[in-house]
Amino acid sequence: MQDNAAPDPTLTREKALANLTGDDLGLRYYAAWWLGRMRVHDWEAVAALIAALADSQDRTELGGYPLRRNAARALGKLADTRAVPGLIQCLACEDFYVREAAAQSLAMLGDVACVPALRGLLAGGVAAAQRVPDKPHLRQPYEDVLEALGALKAVEAVTEVAPFLGHEVARVRLSAARAMYGLTGERQYAEQLVQALEDPDINLRRVALSDLGALGYLEAARPIARARTENSFKLFALKGLLDVQLSAASSVGQAMVPHPENPMPAVLALMDELL
Repeated sequence: MQDNAAPDPTLTREKALANLTGDDLGLRYYAAWWLGRMRVHDWEAVAALIAALADSQDRTELGGYPLRRNAARALGKLADTRAVPGLIQCLACEDFYVREAAAQSLAMLGDVACVPALRGLLAGGVAAAQRVPDKPHLRQPYEDVLEALGALKAVEAVTEVAPFLGHEVARVRLSAARAMYGLTGERQYAEQLVQALEDPDINLRRVALSDLGALGYLEAARPIARARTENSFKLFALKGLLDVQLSAASSVGQAMVPHPENPMPAVLALMDELL
């Protein structure tokens, strides 16, 4: 389900937990999504979702595990690192989309214990990162794995990540650039994302906007505002710049005091122009 979908206002925590452990596969699937969407943080909910990571009943004709996918996504939102071992196990699941969801959630949880398993998904390098026959995806969820390694500051993975800058799929190249900036702090990688804002493919431009916002790369503020995409995407990216900067200031106990070199007012002005 889309995370921006409206949750059922009549559903309660207790009912969702009962549904998650019940027999109705549809209700179980929705309950896993709902618990994540509503940020139900208590251990009972987390434990139930962890158990759902090993579910074998909800399976599609093609071999996918929908409930596992939703449970993995939900656990990333609940900020409980006790889910990390179960999510690491999901990286070995035969369902590509379970592995994808697990990589995304492990990045959100921020526990470096998952780094060896994530690096394992890059085994074989670019040569092995090919499309699966008769499938719409590559052999592994490389975009999410690369971005997770960058978010986790897994500097030991630089030599494995860097070759993906030359992958044939543009979105993988952008993910590698995002990861390399996170791992090295070198502007050249963020500037590759800025250059992608001029790509003929609007979907790629949207991805670059999201990446730059997630990185908090303030030098991209004006290129973001000028990008040929919908204002909603540009506003979201600019908000991302602000969020990263504010979070960084908060983590070191510094106040964002206005001064001539403070770029924050300029970013806010750009956002005002887009509204």
